[in-house]
Amino acid sequence: MGVENSGSSSESKQELPESSSCQERLSIEHVIELISLLITLSHSVKVFATKWQSIRDRLEELLSSLTAIENCDSSDNPSLISALKSILATLKDCDSLAQRCVELSYSGKLLMKSDLDIVYARLNSHIKNLSEIYTLGLLNHNYAIVLSRPNLGASRDDMKIYVKDLFSRLKIGSTDMKKQALFSFNEVIHEGDKYVKIAVEVDGFISLLVNFLDLNESEIQEEATKAVSLIAGFENYRGVLIGAGIISPLIRVLECGTELSKEFAARCLQKLTENSDNAWSISAHGGVTALLKICSNVDSCGELVSLACGVLKNLVGVEEIKRFLVEEGAIGTFIKLARSLDGVTQISSIDFLQSMASGDESIRQIIVREGGVRALVRVLDPKSLFPSKAREISLKGIMSVCSSSVNSFEMLSNCGFLDHILYFLRYGDVSAQELALKASFWLCGTSEEAKKAMGDAGFMLELVKFLDSSSFDVREMAAETLYSMILVTRNRKRFVQNDQNVGLVLQMLDKEDVNSGNKKLLLSLLMSLTSCNSARKKIVGSGYLKKIEKLAEDENSDAKKIVRKLSSNRLRSFLNGIWHS
Repeated sequence: MGVENSGSSSESKQELPESSSCQERLSIEHVIELISLLITLSHSVKVFATKWQSIRDRLEELLSSLTAIENCDSSDNPSLISALKSILATLKDCDSLAQRCVELSYSGKLLMKSDLDIVYARLNSHIKNLSEIYTLGLLNHNYAIVLSRPNLGASRDDMKIYVKDLFSRLKIGSTDMKKQALFSFNEVIHEGDKYVKIAVEVDGFISLLVNFLDLNESEIQEEATKAVSLIAGFENYRGVLIGAGIISPLIRVLECGTELSKEFAARCLQKLTENSDNAWSISAHGGVTALLKICSNVDSCGELVSLACGVLKNLVGVEEIKRFLVEEGAIGTFIKLARSLDGVTQISSIDFLQSMASGDESIRQIIVREGGVRALVRVLDPKSLFPSKAREISLKGIMSVCSSSVNSFEMLSNCGFLDHILYFLRYGDVSAQELALKASFWLCGTSEEAKKAMGDAGFMLELVKFLDSSSFDVREMAAETLYSMILVTRNRKRFVQNDQNVGLVLQMLDKEDVNSGNKKLLLSLLMSLTSCNSARKKIVGSGYLKKIEKLAEDENSDAKKIVRKLSSNRLRSFLNGIWHS
């Protein structure tokens, strides 16, 4: 556009200098300086604010593009010289328009709006032209400079300039410059979502990252996939990624990307599928099949399998997807993974099986039928070197799968479940003992047969030791498990046969610091034991009877019941008549 288009006199239009001075005036540094001055001037314009804001955005983008190639030698590049000439002409016209808008000296609003639109279009054209020059490799990117990363606490304007500069490099840069820009962007995202927020505001930034997922250049794909994965870590911006069409490219990365790209893609999908609304989109683009294939591939690394399990776990809340996984043989695949020696893979696969089994009897039966219980019990084997986390998640899986099976105890017993649990009760560290205690509590509640077998195996002797634990939860669980077990007659007799057992319960009751919750549990145990003659004799002759009588005087109903029970015995006949209340 000529200046005359804006109604100015011919003197206002300045011609570019010729010969050697032209090269000096056409240096990238000179053009950058003019753009910076023009951006400053544009802030003084009070009319046509929307149009000037759009022009200013394009000027800033052009500034970033030129800054990225500032150290390139323009004198050896005809394409760049031509582009700089054209840019300089547009800048002069833009400057003229800005001056007249500031001075309100234009001839008409419609004509000025038209001239501003033309300048805007020309700036867009220059940005595109520079991008093409760079893409064709017509510039030596080895001399390109990178803006310094803003310091912590930098102003938002500084951060915005930095992000726009990175955006320009991503658009017009060579392969190496794109990689460098992506790496720099991923670094600043770690500071929090402030840079992500700016990137989302820059038109086309997120879409460009999404487009990079389909590039054949592996390092760019990896860094771009890492970028979207980091962005997905901020819940507020997951919708932006979905809106940019991220799902399909991520699944293509899962199918064809490098191992590292696949990990980032799976991590991103795991975050996106925390919102169940996205589950169908994953399925519609073939994501379920791609994820299952990763889990079935023996060459997949443990971290990738773990992430794929995490995504699938988020998807099985959709009944149709769960059924599809069953039909595709997913149960057998994950039982096989549960036998893996890789702890990460093992934990994730067991966690997935537990999610599948939760509330679904038909799937629990499939897991049992395909040897899932045996695989889970194997993880609890003390001879194995599996981490405690794997044992914990395995126990949860066992409890989930076997919770409703009528043959669960027989099945577990045949697999050595009782032996493993008893071993950890006796010899495990604190965390292993607590895990075994949970298992004992659960197993005791499955059937009468389980209680009898536990009594025969020696569980009560170990459980009674936990009554003196410093943890209230541990004491409570041990007392409740014991109480449940001694309701079985033969267990109660076996418990009483050991003099230390009854004595320890009474000793715990006599402690001054025993709280009301523990007191109630201990009294419940004693009440159950009083149905056994030998237990009543031991309580009476223990020396702790006064403690129980004192509690009864304090209106403790459980203590009163025990005293009444003891009073009915001939050994305590002299107490008759005292306790009639």
